[in-house]
Amino acid sequence: MNSDLSTLSFERGLAAEPVSTSADRALDRRHDLDWIRVGAFGLLILYHVGMFYVPWDWHVKTSQPVEWLEPVMQLTNPWRLTLLFLVSGAATRFMADKMKPGALAGLRTVRLLPPLILAMVLIVPPQSYYQLVENAPGFTDSYLTFWGKYLTASGHWCKDGECLITPTWNHMWFVAYLFLYTLLLALLLWLAPKAFKAAEAALDRLPAWALIGAPVAVLAAYRIVLGADISHDLINDWYNHAVSLSAFLFGFLTAKSPGVKAGFEKARWMTLALWLASWAGWATYAWIWRGDDVVPPEALRMAMRGVYALNSWMAISAVLGFGARHLTRGGPVLTWLTLAVFPFYIIHQTVIVVAAHHLHKLGLWQPLEAVVLIAVTVAGCLLTNEVARRVVFLRPLFGLKLQSALARRPPAFA
Repeated sequence: MNSDLSTLSFERGLAAEPVSTSADRALDRRHDLDWIRVGAFGLLILYHVGMFYVPWDWHVKTSQPVEWLEPVMQLTNPWRLTLLFLVSGAATRFMADKMKPGALAGLRTVRLLPPLILAMVLIVPPQSYYQLVENAPGFTDSYLTFWGKYLTASGHWCKDGECLITPTWNHMWFVAYLFLYTLLLALLLWLAPKAFKAAEAALDRLPAWALIGAPVAVLAAYRIVLGADISHDLINDWYNHAVSLSAFLFGFLTAKSPGVKAGFEKARWMTLALWLASWAGWATYAWIWRGDDVVPPEALRMAMRGVYALNSWMAISAVLGFGARHLTRGGPVLTWLTLAVFPFYIIHQTVIVVAAHHLHKLGLWQPLEAVVLIAVTVAGCLLTNEVARRVVFLRPLFGLKLQSALARRPPAFA
C-alpha cells in the first residue's frame, strides 16, 4: 500500500496494438488510480474517526453513541478495503513489468515488512493500552508496564472469555495481507507466467455486462459459502482472504486493460445508481436487524449477503468508472499525496485512539469534539510524514525510499 506507499504506484500503460496510439499513451500513467487510492485512504481516516462515535465495538468509544451514523458508515463499509486491495494489485502489475518475480518479492519485503514491524512494536501498542484502560476491569498498569507485557505476550488480559492477544497488528493487517499476497503472486508469476498473460487477455475481452455482473456473483458466493466473519487472523480469516486476494489479483490482471477501463467508464452511471439503491437496501436491513440479540430469518440473511456483494462491487465499479472519466490529471499535489499516504496510514489510527480518549474527557459539545478529533488526526499525520521523510533512518520504517523525495520526482505508483 504505498507509493512510498510508492509500493502502490502505477507507472506505465500498455500498447493494445504494435503501434502506440494516443489512447495507449493515456494509460502510461494511471492518475485515476493514484487519485482513487489517495481518496480511499482519506475516507479511511474519516471512517475510523466515525468508529469512535458509531455504536459498534472498537478500541475506544464515546459515552454518547450516535446511532444515525450507522447507515452513513455503511456507505463505504462493504467496499473500501476491497477497493484498496484492487488498487494495490494494479500497482503491483506495473511494478512486475520492470523486474523479475524474485526482485518484486524483494522490493515489497523491503517496503512493507519494516513498517509492519515498527507498527506492531511501537505504533499499535497505544491502541491496545487505551482499549484496556476503557474496557478491562481493574486495569491499572502504567504504559511502560503494559508495553513490556504486550511485547512478551504475558498480559493475559481477558474479559467475558475473550482475551487481547499481543503483539498485534490492528489496522496494519492490511499491510501484512498485502505483503503475503505479493509473495504468493511472485511465486505464481515465476511458476506460470503464461497463465497470467492468458487471463489478462481474457479479462480484456469481457463484455461490460460480465465485467459488472460476474464479480457480484463471485462475491456473493464467497459470503454465502464462507460466511461473513472477518477476524484479521491470518490463519482463520477465509472469507476476508477470498475477497481481498481476488480483488488484488483482479487489479493485477486488469491494470493494463483498455477494455476493462472503458467498460467501467461506460457503466459508471448505471453502477452509481445500483450502488445507491443497494446501499439503501443493505443499510435498511442492517438498521432494522441491528443488535446482537436480534436474529433475522435465515432466508433474508442469505438474500442480503447477495445485496451486500452487489453493493460492494457496484461502488467499486462506479468509483473506477468515474475515476477513469474525470481523474486524468497529475501534478505536484498528487505527487505529494502519493508519497504521504503510507505514513498517514501507519500513524492515523493510533492518533485517533489516543486523541479520542483524552478529548472525550474534556466534555466538549460532540460535533465540536468530532471536528477537533479530525483536525488533531490530520495534524498528527502531517507531522509524522514530515519527520519521517526528513530523517533518513526513519524513511524505510515508514515505507519511503531512502533517498529524499525532494531529490527526484517519484514514479507514479511505484
